[in-house]
Amino acid sequence: MGKICFLYAGQGSQKAGMGTDLYESFPVYKSIADSIRLDFDFKKLMAEGTEEELAKTSYTQPCMAVFAAGVSEVLRENGIKPDGALGLSLGEYGALYAAGVWDAVTYVNITAFRGKAMEEAARGQSTVMSAILGLDAESVENACKEVQAVGFVELTNYNCAGQYVICGEEEAVGAAEEKLKAVGAKRCMRLKVTAPFHTRLLKEAGDRLEAYFKDIEFKEPDIPVALNLTGDFYKEGEDIKDILVKQAQSAIHFEGCVKAMIEAGFDTFIEIGPGNVLAGFVKKTAKALDKEVATVSIQGKEDLEKVIEEYAS
Repeated sequence: MGKICFLYAGQGSQKAGMGTDLYESFPVYKSIADSIRLDFDFKKLMAEGTEEELAKTSYTQPCMAVFAAGVSEVLRENGIKPDGALGLSLGEYGALYAAGVWDAVTYVNITAFRGKAMEEAARGQSTVMSAILGLDAESVENACKEVQAVGFVELTNYNCAGQYVICGEEEAVGAAEEKLKAVGAKRCMRLKVTAPFHTRLLKEAGDRLEAYFKDIEFKEPDIPVALNLTGDFYKEGEDIKDILVKQAQSAIHFEGCVKAMIEAGFDTFIEIGPGNVLAGFVKKTAKALDKEVATVSIQGKEDLEKVIEEYAS
């Protein structure tokens, strides 16, 4: 077996019922969930909440973090440990957790604060995010520039070749989508998110995170972690607190992170989150590099059991 990367999903991959079968089946997952105290009943929300309720940013982020921490510890208990870690947006916090930067309770509490800060910063703003399929990044960037007279919109997520996400004011995003369809976009797909992630419109959330981080200890990562802001590996001495503040209000470069991982010899990617979107991004990026990688997504009990059966030492 080669080098394993734990891959943490971001907001938008949440699903009704997420983690319920894991909570009932794996004692370690249950103990992680039971150790968390939040100001809402996250276990009930994850088990019984609707997609609409789960899409509320202040709920989504800590629920996703509980899922990620629980699955990570079940894998570790079975001898499956990451050689490196990577996450998309919110998922980057999962990657830092996997790298020992915080314990599970601190990790979930940070994401709960981040979710609230982002939700409050977005309040009153009519913004949307749209995934643009089938075009190169330059074409997407140009379309965003061409409609600035309509309103604010920019490329925020460099996911993989042929998939980039734009975000901004609804009218401007709509105008950009029309231009992109005219130049060959296969599809423009609105995302299940409720805030203008990774744009300057979330500066207030970034400022609040900066203040919140001052009282939290960040340990040095004990495995390689690729960072969304730079699209490259964390280097010793870099300020992770500052990087995460900027990550909330700047474009993220997941495609660059995956390239860095593959070029460093990572060939097995285990996606942790109730979806399989990131595994698709990894496959497309590997194909563009003419590299072979294995991907697997853990969305629930059956997936986790299969991964344990295949990879447990």
